[in-house]
Amino acid sequence: MNKDNPGYQMSLISRECLKSKDKQRWLDMWAEDGIIEDPIGPTVLDPDGKGHSTPEAREAFYDRNIANADIEYIIHDTYTAHLECANIVTLNVVMQVEGKTYSQQVNGVFTYSCNEAGKLTALRGFWEFDEGMATFKEVTSDHGE
Repeated sequence: MNKDNPGYQMSLISRECLKSKDKQRWLDMWAEDGIIEDPIGPTVLDPDGKGHSTPEAREAFYDRNIANADIEYIIHDTYTAHLECANIVTLNVVMQVEGKTYSQQVNGVFTYSCNEAGKLTALRGFWEFDEGMATFKEVTSDHGE
């Protein structure tokens, strides 16, 4: 793996933005026409399965999926080539939904592609939505609250 690979470096910045909730830095990573497909294909997160490929759509994706969640992004392995990388990851997600706390685990491969200017042109998540939903559960406190 080439640790200087632009796609890999952008994946690390993205991971840091998830952790620190730095929305503007995350949005600034993208090329004008950059696309998010997370996960790839039609799901309730993207009913048409066409991805999120405008600045407004990427911001809405952030607000809907990142802003209200604590996401631990664990990289198990990375493969790099030219301006791209593929990370084998586990996402441990804790989110608030209608006043309740839920957790979910997603295992998959996330690819990051950059243009020559170092901006993200694509983030694609290879994971099955149904498998992720099978781990979705309400988190209850140890105190019965």
